[in-house]
Amino acid sequence: MKPSPFTYHRPEGLAEALDVLAEAGPDGKVLAGGQSLLPILSMRLAAPGHLIDVNRVPGLDAVRSGPDGVRVGALVRHAALERDDGAAAVLPLLRQALRLVAHPTIRNRGTTVGSLVHADPSGEMTAVLALTGGSVQIAATAGRRTVHAADFFLGPLTSAVGAGELALEAWFPALPPGTGTAFVEVARRHGDYAVCGVAAAVSLDGGRVGSARAAYISMAPTPVVLQLPPPDGDPGEAASWRAAGGHATAALDPDADLHASAEYRRHLAGVLTRRALAEAARAAAATRSGDPDA
Repeated sequence: MKPSPFTYHRPEGLAEALDVLAEAGPDGKVLAGGQSLLPILSMRLAAPGHLIDVNRVPGLDAVRSGPDGVRVGALVRHAALERDDGAAAVLPLLRQALRLVAHPTIRNRGTTVGSLVHADPSGEMTAVLALTGGSVQIAATAGRRTVHAADFFLGPLTSAVGAGELALEAWFPALPPGTGTAFVEVARRHGDYAVCGVAAAVSLDGGRVGSARAAYISMAPTPVVLQLPPPDGDPGEAASWRAAGGHATAALDPDADLHASAEYRRHLAGVLTRRALAEAARAAAATRSGDPDA
C-alpha cells in the first residue's frame, strides 16, 4: 500500500520546525527516524496532511553524558546511543536495552526519542525511561515544558506530545551508586516485539539488597514499574528472588493477544523478574568490587 497524499516540509531550524508544526496542528506528523511512522503511513493507519522532516534541524543529534545522567537528542539513532561508551558508563541499562531493540537495520535509522514518543507498550526504551524516572523535554511555539516519565505515557501509542509540539530530548538520570541493572525479554524471534520484557535495577548496601525495582513491557497499555521484595538468599541467584517473581505475577494483569495468553505472559513475568533481578544484583556486586567489565 501507499501513504495518503501529504505535504512534505523540511525545515532548516528549530524555530521554523515549530512554526510549521503550529500551522499544521493535529494534521501534522514529525519524521525523525521514521521506522514506526512510515509503516503506519503505508498501511494508512494514519493519514496526516503534513509531514515535517526534522532531520536538518541542528542541535538535535547529540548525546550528552555526565555523572547525573544522559541526555539524548531527538535525532540520536538507537545504534549511535548503543555505541556511545560515555552513556553506557553512566547508565549501562541503555546499552542493555538497545541491544534488544528490533534489528540492526532498524537501530541504524530509528531514534530513541522517537520510540518514546511512539509509546508502544512493547518498546524497550519506554521501560528504561520509566525505571530511571526520566523525562522528555517538549517544545512548541509557546515555549518548552518537561514531562516526567510517569506522566509521559498516556496509553498505547499515545504520549504527552501533543499537536504542534516536538520532543527535543530525553533525560535518563543516573542510578544511585552500587546499583546494577539488567534487561531481559522473551520474543518469538530475536528482534521481534517482546512477549514480555523486564528492566531491573538492584541496589546493594553493604552486601545486602537495599532496593529492587523492575519495569515491564508488553504487560499493560503503558510501562509498569514495581518495587519488589528482597531476596531470601544469595541475590545473584534467580531462585532467591522467588517472592519477587510471585509479587510481579500477582501485580500484573496483561491482556491476551495472537502472540500469547494472559496466563503465559504472567508466567513469563515471574520467571524473567527472577532472572533479571539476579543478573542486576551480580552487576551491582561487580561494580562495587571495581570489576572493569561490570
